[in-house]
Amino acid sequence: MLHFARFVAIRAAMAVVTLVIVSFIVFSLMELVPGDCAERYLAFKNTQGSAISVADIEAERVRLGLDKPFLTRWVIWITNAFQGDFGESCILRLNISRLLGDKFLLSLGICLTALALAYAIALPVGIISATSSSRLLNNTLRLVSYLGLALPNFLLALIIMLFATVMWGESLTGLFSKEFRDAPWSWERVADFLKHAWLPIFILGWSATAFAIQTVRALMSDEIGKLYVTAARARGVAGRRLLWRYPARHALGPIINSLGFDLNRIFNELPVVALILTLTEAGSLLIEALARSNDQQLAGAIIFLLTGSIVAVNFATDVILALTDPRVRRSILG
Repeated sequence: MLHFARFVAIRAAMAVVTLVIVSFIVFSLMELVPGDCAERYLAFKNTQGSAISVADIEAERVRLGLDKPFLTRWVIWITNAFQGDFGESCILRLNISRLLGDKFLLSLGICLTALALAYAIALPVGIISATSSSRLLNNTLRLVSYLGLALPNFLLALIIMLFATVMWGESLTGLFSKEFRDAPWSWERVADFLKHAWLPIFILGWSATAFAIQTVRALMSDEIGKLYVTAARARGVAGRRLLWRYPARHALGPIINSLGFDLNRIFNELPVVALILTLTEAGSLLIEALARSNDQQLAGAIIFLLTGSIVAVNFATDVILALTDPRVRRSILG
């Protein structure tokens, strides 16, 4: 138990170090954008008809702390970020934590649900595909998975929207109905959210499911042909017991390890899907910050939160893998 606790502590320390390194990279990229936050904001005000002088820019730099050295500003930023404070949006001049509100949690919930849906389908389907001798079944599953990989998520979203508009006169956009968009959370608002959230979850899970099926099928096919499975079959172990006790159990390791990667891939697809479905969450804010307003502070906060979520998932999968895989457990406990 002491060895396992030490393993968890080391993994937790590595997760924190990873976040610190990522925060430095994100902050450096924010600083590399031409013009600092004071210049961009006052240039924006200038386009609105306000007269801006050099003295105004210098005063704004002092107010934002931009006159301090780079490393000092990074330390302040990362210290505040670990406390949930990302400062002000460069253009909107609103507190970023308040601006994001529950938007990032909604985005993360949609992505995690899409990931769970993908693997809930991919695990049994991938195992069946790897173990079935039916050529028709294998070719059908392979065709479905290839279709999922070949059809982009944004195109699938457009197809569903067009079909829904033609058939029912409803575009299926947004995460809430008009009356619940700015309302406080309640059971009615939760029900309204669930009524709308199934579409982005399905679209994001579309390619993730196809990719996961291919992964599970490849891992199971590789494990089934190994000698330890042949030996177990010779001892009289057969059927589901053979599959779940030996090849499926060993194939779960790489699958569990890939969860963080898959979450990152799903979130990378979220901004485009959010743009098409007019979702009001972190994905749409990220597109707005990067492509339209050049609000690097807001974009940096969203990217850091996403990285933190992926690091947390990877940490959890490391611990789960150590608990479920005897080989990993033996390497830890000795």
